[in-house]
Amino acid sequence: MSKNKEQKEQLQKAKVLSEALPYMRQFAGETFVIKYGGSAMGDPELAKSFARDVVMLKQVGINPIIVHGGGPQISSMLEKLKIQSSFIDGLRVTDQATVEIVEMVLSGSINKQIVSEINMAGGMAVGISGKDGGLISARKLRRTKSDPDSNIEQILDLGFVGEPTDVNPETLVMFEESDIIPVIAPIGRGANGETYNVNADSAAGAIASSIAATKLLMLTDVPGILDKDGKIVSELTSIQAQKLIRNKTISGGMIPKVETCINALNNHTEAAHILDGRVPHVLLLEVFTEHGSGSMILPC
Repeated sequence: MSKNKEQKEQLQKAKVLSEALPYMRQFAGETFVIKYGGSAMGDPELAKSFARDVVMLKQVGINPIIVHGGGPQISSMLEKLKIQSSFIDGLRVTDQATVEIVEMVLSGSINKQIVSEINMAGGMAVGISGKDGGLISARKLRRTKSDPDSNIEQILDLGFVGEPTDVNPETLVMFEESDIIPVIAPIGRGANGETYNVNADSAAGAIASSIAATKLLMLTDVPGILDKDGKIVSELTSIQAQKLIRNKTISGGMIPKVETCINALNNHTEAAHILDGRVPHVLLLEVFTEHGSGSMILPC
């Protein structure tokens, strides 16, 4: 490498650090809830990049809370054990045998792998599930489907699929006041001690709402919210987001993600972001640069 090129690269690094400084000051002491899943979890290099970014957030005084998914890993384990699995509206039907595997994979191998990556990157992470410390209380998720012939609504039984009813913020406050980064598996506890498989997006949104997080950051496998022309909408309000859902600009699996963001904003979360987890260092690009990344949804 020529000396001139090396100097240019060093100047570029200095410029990036200089640009990041005001954001470091702005967010010092604030709490970010980060939903981690998709391709970012499955790619070893992206996983290392994510871990380093989380450690950096903690190092500059931000309190990151990680909530992770693990659908592909669960499917792989069920296949190995020859346990049949089906989906309704994108949700895994979870019987007693399946929920035991779900908990084992989410709270066990996946959770500890993420913890290990963060610790190897220089952080101090601890893995917990939503059942620990009474963190996530849940109830059976109810879904209905209208019969096209009779127009009668039928109740769909998803088994032990749950939705958060309450989050105990005291458990999270203890982490905020320490050097520990919590890594949370989205498992909830029912009123009678049942174990529920909770969608990671829903869990992250409920946690953000419970502590009035400064940011809810959702890592996905898409660049962000797209308009009718396929261009990224970099910033919008929750009212504008609802309008895009109604006119079907936002569709499919993006709808529940955006609805989770809107619900968090309605419960005192200051901003919600939908980011492309396939982009290396996307968290740092969003938090510490002027133009950010992905789509940011703000309260009305």
